[in-house]
Amino acid sequence: MEIRGREIPAWQQAAFVTIAFTVLLWVIEIVDAAMNHRLDQYGVQPRSGDGLLGIVFAPLLHGGWDHLEANSVPVLVLGFLTLATGLVRGLAATAVIWVVGGVGVWLVAGSHSNHIGASGLIFGWIVYLAIRGIVNKQPWEIGLGLLVLFLYGGALWGVLPGQPGVSWQGHLFGAIGGGLAALLLTRERLAEVGIRS
Repeated sequence: MEIRGREIPAWQQAAFVTIAFTVLLWVIEIVDAAMNHRLDQYGVQPRSGDGLLGIVFAPLLHGGWDHLEANSVPVLVLGFLTLATGLVRGLAATAVIWVVGGVGVWLVAGSHSNHIGASGLIFGWIVYLAIRGIVNKQPWEIGLGLLVLFLYGGALWGVLPGQPGVSWQGHLFGAIGGGLAALLLTRERLAEVGIRS
């Protein structure tokens, strides 16, 4: 990305996109609160035609301020780390996680439930960052993955059923999406299609 002929460093691009996304989440929650939380109905509703919209909208919606606050710091940290080493690759990985997470929840989660929140992205980014370096055989990416596991690895227990009201299915399929993204979006494959990661 260039502005007035000056190349913007990848980390600055990543910081801008991540902060903008987090601000968007807060703006949406402000609007949702003003609408008496009517937007929350646009989450993933398994095996419902209307619930398919949730595949697109669910990561943008949160069940109140506590839910959003809990997700905001991991979104900032993990979103930034995902994008900082290649904006195109990071955005593509996020898209894979977003779609796989939503479709998985729609297919598998319990009927008459509604799944919202960015935690599926968070779990996907954890797994993506943890195994990306191994797939790419990049020592510094492996080191980053180990750091991410040290900081956030304990959260991965959230892929198991447990806490009522928490979408473990969203966590699980987000994590699966992260693994798929790491396997699909290797440096070699991106180079083959002419994309600089």
